[in-house]
Amino acid sequence: MIELKNVAYSYGGGALLSDISLNLAPGSFHFLTGPSGAGKTTLLKLCYGALQPSSGQVVAFSQDVRGLDRDGIARLRRRMGVVHQDCQFLDHLSVARNIALPLAVAEKDAETGDEDLTELMAWVGLTQRAEAFPPELSGGERQRAALARAVIMSPDVVIADEPTGNVDWEMSQRLLRLLVELNKMGKSVLVATHDLSLIRAAKTQVQARVLRIANQRVQLAGSDL
Repeated sequence: MIELKNVAYSYGGGALLSDISLNLAPGSFHFLTGPSGAGKTTLLKLCYGALQPSSGQVVAFSQDVRGLDRDGIARLRRRMGVVHQDCQFLDHLSVARNIALPLAVAEKDAETGDEDLTELMAWVGLTQRAEAFPPELSGGERQRAALARAVIMSPDVVIADEPTGNVDWEMSQRLLRLLVELNKMGKSVLVATHDLSLIRAAKTQVQARVLRIANQRVQLAGSDL
């Protein structure tokens, strides 16, 4: 589904990642961990086409990402739901309209889109906050809204960058349950996190592989987590 082949990425004249080979298979669940500045966000961006590798190859859905034009990247991204670390929203639009933005961009049928939106808002527990505006949301509500927006187009892959970084333990568990549910629906899930407690909790619910960035490379983490 997404494969990195001997990928390297350099920034500011220095190597950040080197010789990364990774295969995200359909229906898989992966955690990506490592110290701050190790390149977790960069690796995610390489996976969804926001960055191009300095060398090596990124193949997504059987397409070489390097060979895609802007429209090709846009089509590719419709098959990926991305939850960014900073959860940016349009503050002048309601929560519901922010979540529905990908539907408008894709010009999806309005009636079907409304049904999807209503169901999704209930699934993430935001029905009562549909008409609120982003500045009125708590940290946990913003994260759930970001997850809802990422999956409203029913992507094949969900990529989340520190989705529980700004919420308490109870909310992090709720977000984890949503990600696990998505995986059980057949979605591939890739989560970057520094929270080892979250990873331990996840491994009791789903068969997850844990990847660790160290010394510019990705390694399969051992059982010491």
